[in-house]
Amino acid sequence: MNTPVDPTTTEAWADLQTLKDALVPDLRGWFEADPHRAEELTFDLADLRVDLSKNLINEDVVAALLRLADQVGLPGRREAMFSGERINTTENRAVLHTALRLPSDAELVVDGQDVVADVHAVQDKMFAFAEKVRSGEWKGVTGKPISTVVNIGIGGSDLGPAMVYEALLPYKQDGLTCRFVSNIDPSDIAEKVADLDPTTTLFIVASKTFTTLETLTNARIARDWLLNALVDAGAIEDTDEARKAAIAKHFVAVSTALDKVADFGIDPDNAFGFWDWVGGRYSVASAVGLPVVIAIGPDGFRDLLSGFHAVDEHFRTVAPEGNVPLLMGMLNIWYVNFWNAHSHAVLPYAQYLHRFPAYLQQLTMESNGKSVRWDGSKVTTDTGEIYWGEPGTNGQHAFYQLIHQGTRLIPADFIGVVNPAHPIKDGDTDVHGLFMANFFAQTAALAFGKTADEVRAEGTDEAIVPARVFAGNKPTTSILAPVLSPSVVGQLIALYEHITFVEGIVWGLDSFDQWGVELGKKLALEIAPAVFGDAEALAKQDPSTQSLVSWYLEKRD
Repeated sequence: MNTPVDPTTTEAWADLQTLKDALVPDLRGWFEADPHRAEELTFDLADLRVDLSKNLINEDVVAALLRLADQVGLPGRREAMFSGERINTTENRAVLHTALRLPSDAELVVDGQDVVADVHAVQDKMFAFAEKVRSGEWKGVTGKPISTVVNIGIGGSDLGPAMVYEALLPYKQDGLTCRFVSNIDPSDIAEKVADLDPTTTLFIVASKTFTTLETLTNARIARDWLLNALVDAGAIEDTDEARKAAIAKHFVAVSTALDKVADFGIDPDNAFGFWDWVGGRYSVASAVGLPVVIAIGPDGFRDLLSGFHAVDEHFRTVAPEGNVPLLMGMLNIWYVNFWNAHSHAVLPYAQYLHRFPAYLQQLTMESNGKSVRWDGSKVTTDTGEIYWGEPGTNGQHAFYQLIHQGTRLIPADFIGVVNPAHPIKDGDTDVHGLFMANFFAQTAALAFGKTADEVRAEGTDEAIVPARVFAGNKPTTSILAPVLSPSVVGQLIALYEHITFVEGIVWGLDSFDQWGVELGKKLALEIAPAVFGDAEALAKQDPSTQSLVSWYLEKRD
């Protein structure tokens, strides 16, 4: 296990602190002084146009950030990831989500195993199954084709496929819909199945080990609902044989634990595996993406994978000064560690991306929300950001006030699409054009603000001039795509995956484990008996928990 470089001991870190101390943000002045600033700080990444010019940077800052990346050994660590070295040190695993996107003619052998061949074997199986569902060849137990797919998972087995499905709704096959169940709150699954026809419903249970508490609980509830509904409707007989046949036609699994899959009643032939080198939050390009394959078809999923791969290759091969994931990751370091930024807003001006900020919350905060480095030593800097956001003009009427005139620096990424799926007009007005005018206006307003003299020139009463001043110099990154295609969605996901990786390397983190989610899960199992009325178990809890559980039991109907 090699020791991470302490970034605070590098020459580049000291240079960045000096630059920060001397820097007086003046985006107005910087643009006026340099007519080429926008051009020099705008980059192309596959189909994406990425404008970094409204960030609080200059040539010296960018150069120092890139030196820092080099001095902490990022290039070598990046190559180690792509080549299959075990950079997930606490679990002694390779990190190869990028291998999920490699074309079939690529070569990557890890521990004597042809990873590319393994990936494409599973993909072929997924694609063949999806085509059966899409064509109607796969039928439920009563002979009807499937019209609704319900994915049961949690974390990466839910957030990824749910976000991508929503993002690509215009590409969905007519007559097929997907729903996603993750929360163990019984209201979630109850609402998701309430209006479904069990004879046309297919459940996908996504759990690598087939032991995930929330997922298996919801899967059992779904199994009971399906079987009881089929029996009550007279669709199947109330026999073990009939019930087994129904499960085989209405349940498939995304798992490698074939024995547990079989114990549940699912035919192991209908289980789609993935590998321990795929972390949950990085897994949507694996078999976890099966509901997406069914919805948009194998060709659409191949396009999604091609978008991932295009960004992977860019990150791996493009020189630092034009490497977009590297630059954006180092920008985040700049804001977190030198500007004391605590959060990061992601603001998609595309309603279909409404779940993208939630997806990024797991990707970024589960990856880099850590206080020890990959060798077990304490971190030497602040780490991680709180990611959050809402789509488009919804956010403008909610929290933009804080970004514009609050006291906290909140870097924001604006994501927009040039050509909408629905080019609707309001009379003669192009509604999407009006929508995007807000995108461009907000980034300009955040950057350049509004001075007191400009407010006075509008005839504003002097008493309220201060309230109407906008300081400006609020950093934003603008990301534009021609259309929200499967490829573009893949590009956006991969971009933020690699941004997260860059930050983790600078901070010395293992961005691919998630031990922080384990303690609460373990304690839940220990407290459960108390919740179910076990007095002895209740007595073992702390006073606050005892009080809360006692009140819960008193009020429970």
